[in-house]
Amino acid sequence: MFGLTVFESVLERLKAEARQAEEDEELEEEGSGEIRGLTSGFTGLGMGGTFVSGSQAAAAYLDLYEEPAPMPPEPEPLPPEPPLHLLRIAPAEVAEDLALHGKESVDDLLARRRSFARENHPDGVPPDLRDNATLRMKIANMLIDETIRRINVEKSLGLVR
Repeated sequence: MFGLTVFESVLERLKAEARQAEEDEELEEEGSGEIRGLTSGFTGLGMGGTFVSGSQAAAAYLDLYEEPAPMPPEPEPLPPEPPLHLLRIAPAEVAEDLALHGKESVDDLLARRRSFARENHPDGVPPDLRDNATLRMKIANMLIDETIRRINVEKSLGLVR
């Protein structure tokens, strides 16, 4: 095909393919055992050999296939330890957590309320401890309000300088 034009080389290739097709037809007519036109559901085992169905071939491959060992389930993480201060719900314990001594100023009490709320507000604790946090906030607010009321009464009576 060297030294030929593109057109001439294409013609030569077409002639060669035509000759090959004629040879293939002659072999079929002689009964060479080759079967043409089978679907992909059949698999041949060489010239003139036995054919098996696609499902039989798939089963043979599946026999060789080994299932990977199943992954062990991941252990569930342990629930975090509950904050111990949320378990202290007696008024004396809440007063101790607030560090109330009776000598605080109103501004100091308001600052302690905000600090206490940051650590104990029900929205910031685990769901199973929200009732305890709510109770602690109620007690803390009651204690701080009562202390502020006492300070205001003492001021109105002139008992505080």
